[in-house]
Amino acid sequence: MRREYRGKNVVVTGAGRTGLALCAYFCHRGAAVTLSDSRSAGQIDGLETLTGMGVAFDLGGHSEELFSAADLVALSPGVPLTVPAVAAALRAGVPVLGEIEIAFDEFGAPLVAITGTNGKSTTTTVMGNIFQAWGKQTFVGGNLGTPLIEAVDGRRWDWGVAELSSFQLEAIAAFHPRYALLLNLTEDHLDRYPDMASYVAAKMRMFENMAADDIAVLNAEDALVMQATAAIRPRRVFFSSARVADQGMGCDGSDIVWRWQGIERRFPVRELRLKGLHNIENVMAAMIPPLLEGCPAEIVWQTACAFAGLPHRMVEVRVLDGVPWYNDSKGTNVGSVLKSLAGLAAPVTLIAGGKDKGGDYAPLATLVQEKVAHLVLIGQAAGRIAEVLGDLTHTVRAGSLDEAVLLARKLTPAGGSVLFSPGCSSFDMFKNYEERGDLFARAVLELSDRETV
Repeated sequence: MRREYRGKNVVVTGAGRTGLALCAYFCHRGAAVTLSDSRSAGQIDGLETLTGMGVAFDLGGHSEELFSAADLVALSPGVPLTVPAVAAALRAGVPVLGEIEIAFDEFGAPLVAITGTNGKSTTTTVMGNIFQAWGKQTFVGGNLGTPLIEAVDGRRWDWGVAELSSFQLEAIAAFHPRYALLLNLTEDHLDRYPDMASYVAAKMRMFENMAADDIAVLNAEDALVMQATAAIRPRRVFFSSARVADQGMGCDGSDIVWRWQGIERRFPVRELRLKGLHNIENVMAAMIPPLLEGCPAEIVWQTACAFAGLPHRMVEVRVLDGVPWYNDSKGTNVGSVLKSLAGLAAPVTLIAGGKDKGGDYAPLATLVQEKVAHLVLIGQAAGRIAEVLGDLTHTVRAGSLDEAVLLARKLTPAGGSVLFSPGCSSFDMFKNYEERGDLFARAVLELSDRETV
């Protein structure tokens, strides 16, 4: 049921793109809106977009009195429930809802929700492209870029395909997707969650309002996914990159195989532009909801094959003197680095580091020993990574990303490759992973045959 906001005092917390979009939404709905952020006005981009809307501001900190007296606190994804002012609102009985809950309330179309530690954006984009190629009016966004709240603008949608982070799922109430995809679970965001169990619990909230006739699409090769979803209510449909099953999506090495209710369709893996086992998994997951909804298999496969990849995700920047350079700036956790390294042959020069998120770097040890000839470390996490992995291969530190690129140029022989996959967030040195990846690509493109350290 659509909530009524006219005349309500709403505090929007977090002044990023999502927070600004929430402010505009609530103003349009007749609420009295206050935007709260820990930063000062001079540190926030885009406040001018709220000019003339009547938005009040609580900047440079969060006023507990303001939060406790509100009719509703609306959270942007980057704001945890543990912020003291938010906790005060909860103690006062004030509803605290996340953007995804508020937007879903009146989105008005069936939604596919996609989460997991890695592969969310690629899976979301491929699936959105498939629905659109089928002629469906489809919103594609969420954590991927465009907040779902921006889709609540009077347009009529046939489908929504939304990437969701654990942060977005923390503050739901009645959120109920038609399909929910859980791609994988590995350590991440342990700078926000006290332990892995808390992180998994946040992800699992996606399923809590689903019914028995809804569908959960799950990775059969991820033991933690299988364990966590053993007792969920929706029907489970599996994909596997290691085997073919009687029902569901599988792979025999050369073909992706879809079997459902007596029908079998085969799709040659060689036709995909996306490469790597992790991308085969992403494509398999993305194909399942459209196929179950009746999208012709030819449209599904042609669209999947046409997709060449997203920026900053294992993008080949250039080949210089027989050495390919890969930009994987979106590799912000250990699980992502593992998948990227797995797709490369030795010897690899790995550039890693950034803002430490509290995860364990030890799972990288085997691949580092097998494939990484040189480990170039940057950022806040360099020391911690060196403690865990530094003795396993030749390891050096760089004071900047530019220096790291120059070191990699000097160290990597023809026949090797350079992988920039940080395994950490970007916020110690950069605005976001996009800026980090753009600067890496620029530094690589500026290299010449004569570059030395």
